[in-house]
Amino acid sequence: MTETSTPAIVPADPSANVTDLLIERVTDTPDRPIFSVPDGADRWRDVSARTFHQDVVALAKGFVAAGVQPGDKIGFLARTTYEWSVVDFGLFFAGAVMVPVYETSSPAQIQWILSDSGATALVVESAAHAGRFEEVRGDLPLVRELWRMDEGALDVLAERGADVPDEDIERRRTIANGDDIATLIYTSGSTGRPKGCVLTHGNFVELTRNSASALSEIVLRPDASTVLFITTAHVFARFISILCVYAGVRTGHQPDTKQLVSALGSFKPTFLLAVPRVFEKVYNSAEQKTESEGRGRIFRAAAKTAVEHSRRLQDGERIGLGLKVRFALFDRLVYAKLRALMGGNVTHAISGSAPLGPRLGHFFHSLGISILEGYGLTETTAPATVNLPAKSKIGTVGPVLPGVGVRIADDGEVQVRGINVFREYWRNPEATEAAFDDEWFKTGDLGAIDDDGYLTITGRKKEIIVTAGGKNVAPTTLEDPIRANPIVGQVVVVGDQKPFIAAVVTLDPEMLPAWLATHGEATDLTLEQAAVNPTVRAEIQRTIDEANSRVSRAESIRKFIVLGTEWTEASGHLTPKLSIKRAEIMRDFAEEIAGIYETPITTTNVAIG
Repeated sequence: MTETSTPAIVPADPSANVTDLLIERVTDTPDRPIFSVPDGADRWRDVSARTFHQDVVALAKGFVAAGVQPGDKIGFLARTTYEWSVVDFGLFFAGAVMVPVYETSSPAQIQWILSDSGATALVVESAAHAGRFEEVRGDLPLVRELWRMDEGALDVLAERGADVPDEDIERRRTIANGDDIATLIYTSGSTGRPKGCVLTHGNFVELTRNSASALSEIVLRPDASTVLFITTAHVFARFISILCVYAGVRTGHQPDTKQLVSALGSFKPTFLLAVPRVFEKVYNSAEQKTESEGRGRIFRAAAKTAVEHSRRLQDGERIGLGLKVRFALFDRLVYAKLRALMGGNVTHAISGSAPLGPRLGHFFHSLGISILEGYGLTETTAPATVNLPAKSKIGTVGPVLPGVGVRIADDGEVQVRGINVFREYWRNPEATEAAFDDEWFKTGDLGAIDDDGYLTITGRKKEIIVTAGGKNVAPTTLEDPIRANPIVGQVVVVGDQKPFIAAVVTLDPEMLPAWLATHGEATDLTLEQAAVNPTVRAEIQRTIDEANSRVSRAESIRKFIVLGTEWTEASGHLTPKLSIKRAEIMRDFAEEIAGIYETPITTTNVAIG
């Protein structure tokens, strides 16, 4: 059993709660812009710490006037916008507990989360959100209020609370201490019914203060700024949004990822928060664009040079004159344009929720953008480990954050303890007991800690495939490199208790047309037609062959199928953070998977369609 830990940098304050983080910011720099909101065409209007605090208090008074009591659970269903943070802190200041709901949640999911949490009211952004709630409202007798932001509910609440005394808000905001519940976040449900994670004020306060110190080069620089575009209902973005308030980071929001490039260009952030699929899309889009312009060879050479240059830097190897010259040339022809695409000022990006892969890490590092991979779960208030500007190793998820400990159990499981670990699963003592080994939270992930204290995640305990021959296979080892191909949407490796390993592949409908155009195929193929297209299948074969080269023959993919459909969050096969729901896929495509094994393998070393 190996273990690593780092003492907290900032002394714990058991009496503090999340509202204190905003009060400290307003006290220190009341006029500092901590938000910017869209104001016309490609322009942003700054919101100072003082103004944000005023907006928060006004809304908190509205909640009080509407009858919200300290400790009440209030559901919130909305996109990532400035108003999200106003509602978040408004509920904190009113003494209430937010229960965030993913904006894409189905009526059944909304019903489960609101009923299990005991929510007494719901804030929604749009008519569509309200419509889904109305479908199940009859099953939610405790929910007495529905507030619609698109109908001006936040302004109405603020007006309604105008007569609530400041003293009442001060009393309410200081009721909670570090041990009290701050929020109830339901797991995304990649396996089974979502469980409510009780995250305390202490989890957020202590992790925020210590993370700000550890990431000071990123979040405490005077011009620090970021654009949030992943959902703030997820603990990853929720934690970062609170961290940004505390650190004084100017934060913008763009919930529509189709408008992200435009937003980055006008906002010009210094760092980003994203999941690996975003970085894959940036890379793949750039590759396909250059292919369509006849400059694909240049891009591929630039990418190869970038990865080699970064690897040599990390390993402390000599960079010869030829590599220096190539790197300088491609920096002007390729890298500079990609930097400009992201606003021109991005120096760091924090990546989580899934493995990024060394190739992309090294590529972006050579662009001058250090992607700092981290690791955490809802149960750990997001980050437990993260690569730091001064202590980073591409291919790992970094060292532990201050105040956190990680150990690898005898069976390889990653276990976590510290200031960030949740208190319990809501109303589920059996699941809570099963999740802990003394004070250590059992993550269910497999990993290793190297001699320098860096953690690497190697897979999920429950996802390990054991073939009929007894070979243990970690599917992510094969899936991650295959998914990096621009025309691959998602991939699931199968083969538990089967004679060999196989793969189920879906295509990316956004990337497919451009790829088809550069390979002499019709660009209007449907997914069903592309799934049987020989050129497409040959590309999938090539990608699988490359993935197979990284593992033993017994672990290699021997057959594959390409589906003529897409896996999305709406289809029920991806979580809101774009992770695959393996159990649902195995269930819904059981017939197709069974068909893989109905005919024997005709070739022994490579996958066949």
